[in-house]
Amino acid sequence: MLRHLRKEARVTVTSDSALHAGSFVDAAGIRTHYHGAGAGEHVLLLHGSGPGVSAWANWRLNLGPLAERFHVLAPDVVGYGGTERPADIRYSLRTWTDHVWRFLDALGIERTSVIGNSLGGRIALAMAEDHPERLDRLVLMGAPGVGMTITDGLRALRAYEPSMEAMRELLTTYFAVDKSIITEDLVRTRYEASAAPGAHEAYRSMFFDPRHAGNDLGITEEQVAAVEHPVLLVHGREDKVVPVEVAWNMVRLLPDADLRVFARCGHWTQIERAADFNAEVGQFLAGREDRQ
Repeated sequence: MLRHLRKEARVTVTSDSALHAGSFVDAAGIRTHYHGAGAGEHVLLLHGSGPGVSAWANWRLNLGPLAERFHVLAPDVVGYGGTERPADIRYSLRTWTDHVWRFLDALGIERTSVIGNSLGGRIALAMAEDHPERLDRLVLMGAPGVGMTITDGLRALRAYEPSMEAMRELLTTYFAVDKSIITEDLVRTRYEASAAPGAHEAYRSMFFDPRHAGNDLGITEEQVAAVEHPVLLVHGREDKVVPVEVAWNMVRLLPDADLRVFARCGHWTQIERAADFNAEVGQFLAGREDRQ
């Protein structure tokens, strides 16, 4: 039986270097890398699916601030970052969602809120359908949903071939409105992660190998309308990967949802508008009484 640990801190990290390094846990046979910090109510952060992505790449500006109020956990979902890439795995929404559940089980966490970025948001919605009793609140950030189509940004993500030049072009053209945040260090970090042994092969197989189902992320209006949790949708107005119109579709269908649109912002609201994102999301996760 899982222990109920909503008020108990599982991980307390006191230095940025330790938080960056992360930890490992066996999640049903998959050696899983994750970052954890803070105390209190659990908040799970799920990253997106771009090349070179990892929990740290997605959430490095948010983990510390959110850990001041919550116990935050950010795993590298199977196939990404420092988590093991089993040779016989079949990548799909079901695979990623099951891996996240097993990660929570391995840490003895019975109930949590979820912040999902892009693919991570779609995983969060699948979790709400699987076990609604194990979730508190959902934050869907630049997440695919009803009305999603294949955009130029998504095509560029899938067509990526590892090189510094290709990564720089991808990040500056499709991810950020403020190009100044695309530093050489960021480009190099994402490129090196995308070119790590086995990383690009796994990435290509997720979305191009017919044995996998990484592109099967659709959701019906009925599935969305059945989500009863409080939801905050956060979206960049200039998002070139998942258009803001998708968020408008979702907020109309979700029974208990608010939508926050950030102007002059692309697919990286948590990076381009980090302070605003942390404040808005922190208040939402703490409960609506704090937002009056």
